[in-house]
Amino acid sequence: MTRATAVRAVLAVAVLLVSVYISLTMSPRLGLDLQGGTRIVLQARDTATVEADRETTDRTLEVLRQRIDSLGVSEPTLTRSGEDRIIVELPDVQDPRQAAEVIGRTAQLTFHAVEGPAVEEPDEKASGSDPTADPSPTTDPGSTADPDGLTLSDEQGRALALGPSRLSGAGVEDATAGFDAQGGAGWSVSLEFRKDAGQDWKRLTGEAACHPAGDDRRRVAIVLDEKVISSPQVDPSVGCKVGLPSGATQITGSFSADEARDLALLIKGGALPVPVEIVEQRTVGPTLGAAAIDASARAALIGAAATALFITIVYRLFGALAAVALGAYGVISYAALVALGVTLTLPGLAGFVLAIGMAVDANVLVFERAREECAERPKRSLRSALATGFTKAWSAVADSNATTLIAAGLLFFLGSGPVKGFGVTLAIGVIASMFSALVIARALTEIAASTRFVSDYRGVNGIARPGAVRTWLVRKDPQLFRKPVRWLVVSVALVAVAVAGIVVRGIDLGVEFTGGRLVEYSTSRPVDVETARDTLAAAGFGDAEVTTAGDGDLSVRTGKLDNDGEHALRTALAEEGGETTKVRDELIGPSLGDELRRNALIALGVAVAVQLAYLAVRFRWTFAVASVGAMVHDVILVVGAFAWLGRPVDGIFLAALLTVIGYSVNDSVVVFDRVRELWGANRRTPLDTIGRRAVLQTVPRTVNTGMGALFILAALAVLGGDSLADFALALLIGIVVGTWSSVFTAVPGAILLERNATTPPPAPGKRKGKGSARGRQSVSRRDPLDNGARV
Repeated sequence: MTRATAVRAVLAVAVLLVSVYISLTMSPRLGLDLQGGTRIVLQARDTATVEADRETTDRTLEVLRQRIDSLGVSEPTLTRSGEDRIIVELPDVQDPRQAAEVIGRTAQLTFHAVEGPAVEEPDEKASGSDPTADPSPTTDPGSTADPDGLTLSDEQGRALALGPSRLSGAGVEDATAGFDAQGGAGWSVSLEFRKDAGQDWKRLTGEAACHPAGDDRRRVAIVLDEKVISSPQVDPSVGCKVGLPSGATQITGSFSADEARDLALLIKGGALPVPVEIVEQRTVGPTLGAAAIDASARAALIGAAATALFITIVYRLFGALAAVALGAYGVISYAALVALGVTLTLPGLAGFVLAIGMAVDANVLVFERAREECAERPKRSLRSALATGFTKAWSAVADSNATTLIAAGLLFFLGSGPVKGFGVTLAIGVIASMFSALVIARALTEIAASTRFVSDYRGVNGIARPGAVRTWLVRKDPQLFRKPVRWLVVSVALVAVAVAGIVVRGIDLGVEFTGGRLVEYSTSRPVDVETARDTLAAAGFGDAEVTTAGDGDLSVRTGKLDNDGEHALRTALAEEGGETTKVRDELIGPSLGDELRRNALIALGVAVAVQLAYLAVRFRWTFAVASVGAMVHDVILVVGAFAWLGRPVDGIFLAALLTVIGYSVNDSVVVFDRVRELWGANRRTPLDTIGRRAVLQTVPRTVNTGMGALFILAALAVLGGDSLADFALALLIGIVVGTWSSVFTAVPGAILLERNATTPPPAPGKRKGKGSARGRQSVSRRDPLDNGARV
């Protein structure tokens, strides 16, 4: 065993031990569909200047979504109910009271000059007992909408007369909580002002500095929801009319760590357009029944076992070791998700299992490269061929995973809600898959390759002989790209059919996008959720989402439903529950509202643009454009297929579509990595010939990786029940069209673009060593485990 192999083995064991410890000692955070959570109903209130209508309630909902994201709650559900109510559902919240308090605060932040001690008692509305009072005298920095000022108590309870608002929270660019251990000030919140607001702050503190030290008028009051949270004196070093030039300030006080963090996220998240009042808070049950969850779990296990068996049959001993590494990948990924507090939903877990099947991709790339080395040089040692396989596969593995990480990072930083959660899950999966393939699988295969039995009996290891698919393709040598236009014509025809489906049949948007109706029923006889779902499905309400609410009530969320439909729904429930009484009936807005969809589209657009730039730098602009074109082709075909099939496009479909995008780019990167290598070594060879060779050499990888994912998806589609059928169907279609487009759309597109390009072919790979070309070639092909010594 070499030193590098020993280091990899020790590192793999250490990471696995930590992962197993985390998995056994920490509980996962489960989503609303698996465990249920807390439902909070908020009532928006009118103010003296703003009416709580549909528009202001929608704006309030988006501010609440930012706050919930800052609280660390992933996969929440926020919907507008009627004109002025908001339903917030939080999965697995540790402290629902604290979450409700932070969510419900208006967070109107204002800055005031102190005019001196008050001669009257503080205003009643400072206590916050009047929810209909306008808590903000101004909404714009520097406004003087409150000419008579306020009388409020400071931190010590002394009444102060405050001048009109000079600055509001809208002028704050950033807010961070910090602990001052050296100065002894404890926890505080640092504010960074925007440019114009910084000038207002400078004028405010400059005016206060004109009063003598110790005078109340030298203070500046910082007011949150009409309560003075800090009223610091301007430092004596600040001159009259000079003010604090930094454009920044620090709110100090007797804050605990949680209070400082909550205050920072409230200020950063922004003030609510209108105040809200919590009118109801209750516990809700999971949206999926135990039977559906068990069926999905069985399907996932069967699919993963089928993938492991397939990879073992294809690559024999090394395939079995890769299957062990995939199991380790599952443990590491799960531990990372649990440790980071990521909320696990059923689609998320299905995507996690699917990632196990797709994580085999890196191992397949390495093994196919090693097979090529063994075929070209049968005399070389098994360990040497394996080491060369890892080296040559590195560029494709790195580029494909780099593009995925770019997309994951941008979805996290620019998206919100479920899109942000998907970015986290995707990034964890990519990092864990690279570790399992390049560290764990490599350590296992190198240890096995060093044994005499595996080295002598090459039929055992699985890489010493070329695969059947590769042998057949080499013998047939089909001329794929002699006329590349014909493949593009086929792709354009498929896109036209998909667009026709979208135009003619339309897209059946789910309740997350369109909104619908939320009805709660009380039954005289107890009815479990699974029975209620089956009953409603038999009555024609298959898309209805049923949960428990409160003390045994049933909550039904469905799409557009008229009064006759509601009567039929209640009649169906009465067959199982006896006398059925309607206790709530509300129209609800979309949980994936305009703001969330706009942010998701912006994040996706930026991710595609950055991926395009990355591929243009790493490869060529023609390859980058062809890859992105193939990805767009795949997205249109998947959406069009769902339109023709009449399947709903909902949040689960969105997660599947994002996965298809990543798969499509990965496939194209692998093919173009081989094109770059072959073209650099044969610069005079026509690109259509290079493209044909690259495709034929990478087809085994494409087929084996796709089969690994298809086994799991087929099991989820057939055995996973209705809850995952659409998710699996979207990914089945996506993988098929993604495999097609990487070969018959991306490569022909690149060939046509290169005909008009002026950029020369890529430079050949750099060779190590000095001397003649022959000598350099000899050095470059030396066995990596050969130190050059001879006797």
